[in-house]
Amino acid sequence: MPATSISIVMPIYNEEALLPELLERMTRVLDRLEREFSLGSEWVLVNDGSRDRSLETLSNFAARESRMTIIDLSRNFGHQSAIQAGLEYATGGAVIIMDGDLQDPPELIPELVCSWQAGNKVVVAKRRSRAERGVKGMLFALFHAMLARLSDMKMETGSGVFGLLDRRAVNDLLKLHERNRFLPGLRTWVGYTQANVLYDREERAAGKPKQSFTRLVRYAFDAIFSFSLKPLRAIWTLGFIVSTFSFLYALFLIVMRMFHINVVAGFTTPTVAILLLGGIQLISIGILGEYLGRIYDEVKQRPHYVINEIIRAPKSDTR
Repeated sequence: MPATSISIVMPIYNEEALLPELLERMTRVLDRLEREFSLGSEWVLVNDGSRDRSLETLSNFAARESRMTIIDLSRNFGHQSAIQAGLEYATGGAVIIMDGDLQDPPELIPELVCSWQAGNKVVVAKRRSRAERGVKGMLFALFHAMLARLSDMKMETGSGVFGLLDRRAVNDLLKLHERNRFLPGLRTWVGYTQANVLYDREERAAGKPKQSFTRLVRYAFDAIFSFSLKPLRAIWTLGFIVSTFSFLYALFLIVMRMFHINVVAGFTTPTVAILLLGGIQLISIGILGEYLGRIYDEVKQRPHYVINEIIRAPKSDTR
């Protein structure tokens, strides 16, 4: 596609309930891009192993929508891998990445395009507010606060994958082949002129969230361990502090013994010391294991995804 075109990449996983509304709203936005911005557009949807009728619904719509391409993965490979598949098949001069649950409003796309046309290579849709409340909302806020403090690179917090990347930024992003991906961090790493567009993250239009608590925790670990060496440095610091206090405590006991003062009664002190050091060692091994596990994933060099089928409207050109 020419440089004056827009590609929209969207992962889909078990979203049958909200697809009718998503298709309707996205079609209006694509029509507006062509009418008001004179931009060609394509819509790349990645079916990430959906077990409901999402693929059937998308296929029926694609039969009459020439701008739509469906990449059907052979199984569920995960959110970030699905986005990677969409990026590799997107051909526009700019690529917009967004989730398919309508919490990222399609109506914000024209604002992202305006910022891109103003010269920004990376445009991030930053959340002014979000629908999550209670414990989940507190955990999201805690994660972003921790990421800001732990990251070795200054990173924009309060945003997800929703945003626009110029073709140059997309090409540079595709050169990064790491398996445990955190797109907001990689998007910051490639650099370029960046701007923010604020929006209020909405409630899901239908259905339940597809990201389980376990997946969200793993995603948070990917963000921290992929862009920070501070946990490793924290192990060294903690070990140094514990060793220093242990040495000082040993000197204290020796001095007390010299004065024939028995300051250690029973087994309380050795028991506490053993449990403390054992806990520190287990935590340290766990942190090392997280880094080692990611090295193991990289060494295996498995592909990010496997494609089962690519579906396009009959009149679309084949790749």
